[in-house]
Amino acid sequence: MKYDTFCGGVFETNCYLFHAPEGAVLFDAPDGSCAWLQNRGVSLKLLILTHGHIDHVGDVAKIKRNFHCPVGCHPETAPMISDPNFFRNFGFGFEIEPVTPDFFIEETAEREFLGAKFQVFEVPGHCPGSLCFFLRPQKLLVGGDVLFAGGVGRWDLPGGDAPKLFQGIKEKLFPLGDDVTVLPGHGPPTTIGEERKTNPFVRP
Repeated sequence: MKYDTFCGGVFETNCYLFHAPEGAVLFDAPDGSCAWLQNRGVSLKLLILTHGHIDHVGDVAKIKRNFHCPVGCHPETAPMISDPNFFRNFGFGFEIEPVTPDFFIEETAEREFLGAKFQVFEVPGHCPGSLCFFLRPQKLLVGGDVLFAGGVGRWDLPGGDAPKLFQGIKEKLFPLGDDVTVLPGHGPPTTIGEERKTNPFVRP
């Protein structure tokens, strides 16, 4: 399955556009992603969020308004995108246009999105409700901010938990296979094998 990548916002956040059999699916919505989709002439059918941190959800409302597409996320992500004061309550000076998710996604062995079958993993520790989406035939993992090239998601934000994050990576992601490509929320793609061998946070 073909996919395209856009990097947007001041935090240089990646989002991924998959061309599923029944339409276009976007994973995450950083600032600028709505204009990127419009400039490419994409007819977006579905927006899925890996988690609710501000740098991944900046354009959710714009995308829903412009493309009239449903938005799916983990239940713990819902207040992050529906309550405009959520981040302010933690002392952050961020404000978003609130959006109510259309459906929820939780860990499951298989879930179909527009004809594409993904295995869904819940890997908290960076953020409550963090989800990773595994496209087994293509050996692709949309990882959000769980695992990066040479790093992992930060755990010092509200709801962060370093041991839980490290354990989730080792127990849920590493068994997928060394040849699996990880599409992270920040930075370049990597592989499970490379991170298993060299990542200082999760090496055996």
